[in-house]
Amino acid sequence: MSAPLTRALTPVGRLFSLGVDVVVSAFKPPFQLREYIEQTWFVTKVSALPTALFTIPFGATIALLLGELTRQFGAQSQTGAGSVLAIVQQAAPIVTALLIAGAGGSAVCADLGARTIREEIAAMEVLGISPIQRLVVPRVLAMATTAVVLNGLATVVGVAGGYFFNVIVQGGTPGAYIAAFSSIAQVSDILVSELKALLFGFTAGIVAAYRGLNPPPGPKGVGDAVNQAVVISFVLVFFLNLVLTTLYLDLVPPKGS
Repeated sequence: MSAPLTRALTPVGRLFSLGVDVVVSAFKPPFQLREYIEQTWFVTKVSALPTALFTIPFGATIALLLGELTRQFGAQSQTGAGSVLAIVQQAAPIVTALLIAGAGGSAVCADLGARTIREEIAAMEVLGISPIQRLVVPRVLAMATTAVVLNGLATVVGVAGGYFFNVIVQGGTPGAYIAAFSSIAQVSDILVSELKALLFGFTAGIVAAYRGLNPPPGPKGVGDAVNQAVVISFVLVFFLNLVLTTLYLDLVPPKGS
């Protein structure tokens, strides 16, 4: 294997290894419950309002676009089905992941990066304290669980925004909007949305922790690590969304089929 390819794949292997270590360490006592609660509250505090505000125009845009498109084909009654499914399956988990990675992930990466360059991480290892179990596990689990909760918030806000713009702005029928969604929606749509949010939050947490534990030298390196963590998280979120959506559409039959 060539040297450039080896250098390119080495961070991927280390990132995957960190993810495995976090999963294994999460089941080893003692669990840092207080740290987990504090990190969950912090990530929720910095991500909840932006998630809600960002989902409103997202849901409205989907509803307006689908409303105009279905009107051209004479299928206005199906606007609710398309817009709500698009929000539940795609928009809500993606918006949640982007805000979790951008707000919470950047803070986690900066915190761990600052600890690394101050050699606090090295000091913990010398004392026999696992930085993975003590610092990384609570933060990654906090981002994953917060993503699941905020995904529900984003779904409700997005559907409400889509309903308002379709019914009030475009003059749609409230009954038709709701009936179209209930005719083709199923429980698995909600489940796959929450599963996406969980995996997206976990992935963003792992990336933020990895870049925080391995920053370039100096304070400027911490800033560079934060930028890299956010960009990498965005790329991985969209890639995972493509894979999960493809698997879901292939494995789960549509309602009524």
